[in-house]
Amino acid sequence: MSKIVIFSAPSGSGKSTLINYLMGRGLNLHFSISATSRPPRGAEQDGVEYYFLTPEAFRERIAAGDFLEYVEVYTDRFYGTLKEEVDRQLERGENVVCDVDVLGAERIKRCYGTQALAVFVRPPSIEALRERLTNRGTDAPEVIEQRIARAEFELSKADGFDAVIVNDDLETACREAEERVRAFLES
Repeated sequence: MSKIVIFSAPSGSGKSTLINYLMGRGLNLHFSISATSRPPRGAEQDGVEYYFLTPEAFRERIAAGDFLEYVEVYTDRFYGTLKEEVDRQLERGENVVCDVDVLGAERIKRCYGTQALAVFVRPPSIEALRERLTNRGTDAPEVIEQRIARAEFELSKADGFDAVIVNDDLETACREAEERVRAFLES
């Protein structure tokens, strides 16, 4: 039976790095393609990077109960995980990776129960997270402070996850993530 691995973490925790590492480890992991109401950027294609929907179509799909989870980031800018997309991947025998916020992770876990593993990637400390975000050089100081405030909320939800991986040392975190995910997929 195919399974779902849900990853969630504060911005700057190294979640994407861990996911990318796992994708190359022969675990039959495949990303769930999310839906969004934002327009495509550059060469993005519908059904490849995202499913692109109008805000109206997104609302209709919400009303129809088509989403496992969704969020309205700001007015008319939605992101979400379509249940039919995840189910289609599972039916093809793929293990599905979902990269979502903590509330989305709770919703997906609730829907799939023991068929899903919810993994929270935790920075070693708020100070270390602030330093990582600052060193990335991609965000203004006020955006970093918004991310830190959001991280404090997200960290308060970590105990609700099946596994918490502290990304203090990347090599150790990669090894631990692989051990946890592999054991889950083989169980």
